[in-house]
Amino acid sequence: MDTPNLLIIMDDEHRGDALGCAGHPLVQTPNIDRLAARGTQFANAYTNSPICVPARAVLATGRYAHQTGYWDNCIAYDGATPSWGHALQSAQHPVTSIGKLHYLDDECPTGFDRQILPMHIHDGGDTHGLVRDDPPTRPQCRDLAENIGAGETEYTDYDRNIAAAACAWLRERAASANGRPWTTFVSFICPHYPLVAPKEFFELYDPARIPLPKKRPDDGTAATEWWQAFENCYIWDRFFESDAQRRIAMAAYYGLISFIDDNVGTLLQTLEDCGLDKTTRVIFLSDHGENLGARGLWGKSTMYNESVTIPMLAAGPGVPAGVVRRTPVSLLDIYPTVLDNAGLAVPEDRPGRSLFDLAALPDDIARLVFSEYHATAAKSAEFMLRRGRYKYIHYVGYPPELYDLEDDPEELCNLARRDSHAGLIREFEGTLRGMLDPEAVDRAAKTDQERLIERYGGREAVIAKGGKSATPAPEAVPDSGSAMESAK
Repeated sequence: MDTPNLLIIMDDEHRGDALGCAGHPLVQTPNIDRLAARGTQFANAYTNSPICVPARAVLATGRYAHQTGYWDNCIAYDGATPSWGHALQSAQHPVTSIGKLHYLDDECPTGFDRQILPMHIHDGGDTHGLVRDDPPTRPQCRDLAENIGAGETEYTDYDRNIAAAACAWLRERAASANGRPWTTFVSFICPHYPLVAPKEFFELYDPARIPLPKKRPDDGTAATEWWQAFENCYIWDRFFESDAQRRIAMAAYYGLISFIDDNVGTLLQTLEDCGLDKTTRVIFLSDHGENLGARGLWGKSTMYNESVTIPMLAAGPGVPAGVVRRTPVSLLDIYPTVLDNAGLAVPEDRPGRSLFDLAALPDDIARLVFSEYHATAAKSAEFMLRRGRYKYIHYVGYPPELYDLEDDPEELCNLARRDSHAGLIREFEGTLRGMLDPEAVDRAAKTDQERLIERYGGREAVIAKGGKSATPAPEAVPDSGSAMESAK
């Protein structure tokens, strides 16, 4: 088979179950569903860090956060660890980004020939979140509850610009005499909050018909100092005045997903109109999920499925059609997938596996996936291992959690509190310690973060500075011809 083009479409904060093709009873995603129907859907897909900047660094580099030091929403990808983009550039394979990257800035050599409408961390990133030993309360959490419903935001404007620029780029490529295969990364920002959806998409969902999110079981799991610090920092839910408000926020989140689906449909239609659909593979995925009120939590940053699972599917030449693969996968697998698509060898220090290989193989439910979190509200490092039916969550210095995802897919029964599963806990902890030293990794992250805190004037200065809930969208015109040119 000739080398196909590769179009990677990514959105932001899209939980894994929130797709029609994933069986969600409410969410309407007809365009993504059609893409899944002609390709392979990975039903057990995970982020390797449930927060934007580290997740995107893993996607770029094919290496874990503890291997690269891109820990949080301040220490962003700067090109120091080679990305799949660098590998493509070395092979003279055209590679372009359109939309959100959330890297350090647009000057770092991060592996793109062109960056079109890029978004990177702003004003140093989330410096407020660097303070972790005694995490300060985040009053900016108020923003989420106070900005919900139908309407437009800078993010919906930005995503429309991204879609327009991506379609213009595809038309340019189709008209070009240069028939070389290409890789293009198109990255939207919705359904990331603010939870305000364009009216036509918000009205697809009646808030009154949306079930309220599940509550946390009163079993002592959340009684640890780790969880108390987390919930006293991320206080999103305290600002909702009623369940009716919570339902409006959930309706807006679903509306934003349908809005993204509409933009994905526009991209796919342009691909077809340009005659590129038969020679282009498409991957759709997200960077992490969204708690959306489950257990009283919003945002991401936890290892529960709402936060740590993501959509991931692939379609196009050579990809099995109409397949749902249960093999666990993660963002780590994108690096080898991109190189495999381009016919390039994958370095031995990249532990992932090409999605195209995994799509063609039988399910391997025992495949191990790993996630870690070293950022805002986490008193100590948080790690997750998923293998087979079980998920293990490790908190440095605090009691673990264990869930049977077959018998308890909602993760409401913490088996770590039962003596009967002590052996399994020891086995998972042994696997984790075989991968890394949790305490040493926790210290390394905090050392890097404390160095930044001192650079910004110390703990009190960082807390006093405060912070925003989200990165501002760049101001740009949706014209690929005005795109920033670089040798990144």
